[in-house]
Amino acid sequence: MSRKFQVKSIPSTWLISNGRRLDCGPYMSGAVEIRELLKRHFTQKLPDLTSGHDGGIYYGPRSNRNYVTDAEHGVPFLTTTFMMQADLTRLPLVSKKEAKSRKLANQQVKQGMALISRSGTVGRTIYARSSMNKVWSNEDIIKIVVDPQQVKSGYLFAYLCTRFGVPFVLSGKYGSVISHLEPEHFSDLLVPRLDADIEQKAHDFIEESAAFLDNYQANLNDATELYFDSVGLKDITPSEWHSWGSDLGFTAPTSIQSLRALNFNPRFIRLCELIKSGPWKPLGSLCIPGTLKRGNRFNRIDADPEYAYRLVGQKELFWLRPEGRWIAKKFVPDDVLVENGSILVAARGTLGESELYCRATFIHGKLTENAYSEDILRVIGNENEIERGALFAFMRSESAFRMLRSISVGSKLQDHHYTMLPSLPIPYPPNDIRKRCNDFIIEAYVARETALELEDRARSLVERAIEEGGR
Repeated sequence: MSRKFQVKSIPSTWLISNGRRLDCGPYMSGAVEIRELLKRHFTQKLPDLTSGHDGGIYYGPRSNRNYVTDAEHGVPFLTTTFMMQADLTRLPLVSKKEAKSRKLANQQVKQGMALISRSGTVGRTIYARSSMNKVWSNEDIIKIVVDPQQVKSGYLFAYLCTRFGVPFVLSGKYGSVISHLEPEHFSDLLVPRLDADIEQKAHDFIEESAAFLDNYQANLNDATELYFDSVGLKDITPSEWHSWGSDLGFTAPTSIQSLRALNFNPRFIRLCELIKSGPWKPLGSLCIPGTLKRGNRFNRIDADPEYAYRLVGQKELFWLRPEGRWIAKKFVPDDVLVENGSILVAARGTLGESELYCRATFIHGKLTENAYSEDILRVIGNENEIERGALFAFMRSESAFRMLRSISVGSKLQDHHYTMLPSLPIPYPPNDIRKRCNDFIIEAYVARETALELEDRARSLVERAIEEGGR
């Protein structure tokens, strides 16, 4: 595919009005043209609409992060890697004492904030919902806190995500290798003031979207809790797992399956025995025959979206809005697409505590329109044996995560031991409980899709009002 170059002629007045900047970014991004369009609206500069710590546009100080495994002594910690994820249950924990110190107290996320990544891939923006109120963020995330007497938080967020707001945000970035944003880059960001009814409606859409995402998170957690409670178990926590001792100095029976000690570590054996103390079935018996494997390798031929699938990889798999390159439909195997109710597990990676390797997600609704890379394990429940949502209620748990990691093979880059995978024990609740768990999961993913639709409606509403007012 040939490389596309962009060329644009600009008037000299643009150079003067932009501080005689000679780098291409502000002019190629469209920010200058948008600034001209917004002259037809009454606008205010963003700092005039914010309030609070450092004027309401800030990021925290760099600090040594003391990670912990016990939720009693830690707070969830949001980084630019995790901020795009839909399910925020498994965020890493930093020391609660450190987080609540005077130095980092202002790093707490609060409902209604706009959070913007400021380092690396800059400009990614999310809206803080109520379930994020006990989360702290790192120094690579800028917080924008509106003055509620000046503007609605939902409207401002919707505007920042429009094709008019995004170029403004990105035009201030600097850095050749790693891009950065600073709060001062927002000093001249113009916010159009639209009809009060439009701003209120956009705000209501965003707030309603946030509420649906809270429901999504709550339903996921309720499904997993119910699944374990019904068989007399509790999902293991990271702290409990590590309290069970180290994986050193143990004996294990010989096996023709594996000679790797990790595959027979005492903590894994203990967890499996705990699950087997109640009703259970092996994973292989609950899945459609021929599944429980990764996808096939294939050549990736780029194409226009009209003739392509969006190819989602391991990292983007867990994002609220998965991104990916567009690959030609004509040249991909059938297994790049997955059916409704499939469980996808990150199947390649390393064993770091915060790595995505062995985490699971569920495919429902519009997510079936994407293609998925070969580095993702397909777990497709046999609906004659178990409801697919119910199976996911377990597969997203910490217990499943630890078991999957304990059957790893490889040196640096890990993969699953596909001979051991079908024999993993899965708790097997009564029929009525499985149906309730399945309902929780389906409701969660319907809420997630509704949330995205509401966010899109807010953005479209603001864009349309700006365009119509600029004619």
